[in-house]
Amino acid sequence: MDINGKVAVITGGASGLGWATSELLHGMGARVAIFDMNDELGQQRADALGDGASYYSVNVAAEESVAGGIAAVKEAYGSLHIVCNYAGIGTPSRTVGKDGPMPLDWFKRVIDVNLVGTFNVIRLAAAAMQENEPVTGDGCRGCIINTASVAAYEGQIGQAAYSASKGGVVGMTLPIARDLASMGVRVNTIAPGLINTPMLQGLPEPAKESLANTVLFPRRLGEPQEIARVAQMLIENDYMNGETVRMDGGIRMQPK
Repeated sequence: MDINGKVAVITGGASGLGWATSELLHGMGARVAIFDMNDELGQQRADALGDGASYYSVNVAAEESVAGGIAAVKEAYGSLHIVCNYAGIGTPSRTVGKDGPMPLDWFKRVIDVNLVGTFNVIRLAAAAMQENEPVTGDGCRGCIINTASVAAYEGQIGQAAYSASKGGVVGMTLPIARDLASMGVRVNTIAPGLINTPMLQGLPEPAKESLANTVLFPRRLGEPQEIARVAQMLIENDYMNGETVRMDGGIRMQPK
């Protein structure tokens, strides 16, 4: 799919991986709708991009919020071709810690945002995409990219909830791609490793160096722009479908 002239929704688009992808796709001629819950930053980001960019306050785990956001995007731009799902949470918590068992509500919250929220956006976006005229000779009407994590495969201590949520994203990628194939919508997932996002940027330099040294090669943290370029590849390569791509420098996470 040619990115130029297409309409893209980026959840979690105000920071980190989402912002890097918003910048890249807008620079390639896409009209970009940033879905986020940080209203001040989200609007600043849309203003920084300029024409062909807008911000919508959207909670991915809330059906009406996502439905309203997608309806607003269609009203503003006429269609929806690309969705990149980056919104997520991941504060670590042990199954049983010094204060007792992990609160069940916390486990449910992580699943609700990372897994249910991703599915919520997929199903509503795909329903909008099926109304598009095909944009490729193969009949493609849309492209959806989800974000998992290497924690889906090698979750660390304290990542039971996060790993379960991201493992669910990996697990549903192929069946959803199969569900949507008849309408010409492709679905893929990126599983990032250690990426230099705001969460890691707040660590002391020795801690970041220690993490970087666990990467096979190159021994550094990944950059958000590198994930954005994988998203670009998944959009442009019409034969990529139903896949999860690890983008992690060859790292295999240790227990802690």
